[in-house]
Amino acid sequence: VNIEISGDDYDILIKTAKEMKTFLTNKNINGIEELKLDVELGKPELYVKIDRQKANRLDIKTGQIADALRTALYGKEVSTYKDGEDNYPINIRLKEKYRLNEEALINQKITFRDMITGKIKQVPVSVVATTQKKTTFSAIKRKDLNRVISVYSNVLEGYNANEVVASTKQILKNYNLPNGYSFKFTGEQEEQAKMMDFLSKALVLSVVLIFLILVGQFNSAVTPIIISLSVLLSLIGVFLGLIIFNMNFIVLMTMLGIISLAGIIVNNAIVLIDYINVLIERKKAELNIPKEKMLPKKFIFESIISAGKTRLRPVLLTAITTILGLIPLAFGININFMTLLTEFDSNFYIGGENVMFWGPLSKTVIFGLVFATFLTLVIVPVMYYILFRVKLRIDKKRIANLS
Repeated sequence: VNIEISGDDYDILIKTAKEMKTFLTNKNINGIEELKLDVELGKPELYVKIDRQKANRLDIKTGQIADALRTALYGKEVSTYKDGEDNYPINIRLKEKYRLNEEALINQKITFRDMITGKIKQVPVSVVATTQKKTTFSAIKRKDLNRVISVYSNVLEGYNANEVVASTKQILKNYNLPNGYSFKFTGEQEEQAKMMDFLSKALVLSVVLIFLILVGQFNSAVTPIIISLSVLLSLIGVFLGLIIFNMNFIVLMTMLGIISLAGIIVNNAIVLIDYINVLIERKKAELNIPKEKMLPKKFIFESIISAGKTRLRPVLLTAITTILGLIPLAFGININFMTLLTEFDSNFYIGGENVMFWGPLSKTVIFGLVFATFLTLVIVPVMYYILFRVKLRIDKKRIANLS
């Protein structure tokens, strides 16, 4: 969970972030470990206030004071020591016992040349500056030039991060912020949304490209429509599988599985529909019916049934072999064939880190393919017959209008 609050005044921004953190903490949202701010508050600081008028009278610039204090604390490279081909930077700064001594820091002398008299002068910092001990925040963070503070928390083990974020969004739906201040959910959820958007576009693009290729192959729009619909309907099988087995929707791997699933479904549908077309053409040749004319409904129905019987085995074999081939990847079945051949020890085990990565992809393909096989053998022939009936009715109306 990562909530970015943006605004101009950093003090108001910190106050707003603390109020939101307290508000969410009191709501006791399930799954949130501990809400924190990404800016550390109450950090001690030594505030150096420069008397600019006095510094100006003494011809001392604020930059000289700042440079002296920075050199004393963090050091400054003044030269380089060369030893053969190696160069070593030479830095100067105060010893640690003086760096940690406030009086030593403020009483150090600034050496400079007077621009009027030309003499070298030395003025202690304490003459033109005073110190004050205060507390402040650790840093000012910006994103796209806007000041931001993040309220974030880890999600407890056993909880779904998307569900926790959705619950938090619902609670903050009517949360009021000062004018000019806004918040948004970012972090992992933002990256997931971008990835989901990209992969969704990739899926739509792949279906469109498949449709265009099929139009060129079959020289018809009817068959590509049927096959494209079978690809989209196979998503039902994917989501049903995820729901039945209570699995999480992993954006990257699940979407990649859906995209790869489209290719397998298209192959099976092409095998079936192409053979239906072949049987129809054979029947037309047998009955001496011109190619541009349509067969009677009875012969179309018989061709669909015959093609289904003939292509049942290839479609089932393709689906079964693909599913069996993905089962080891889905469940993380590991066998070391090298040790099996040399030491007769396969080191067989199930699980491991690889199943967390490849498991969602392979299970997506398995769920979708099981459902898509049913689509290919039942729904695709039914859609083919329905579209034929629609086309036949349109042709009859067109002929009636011409007459």
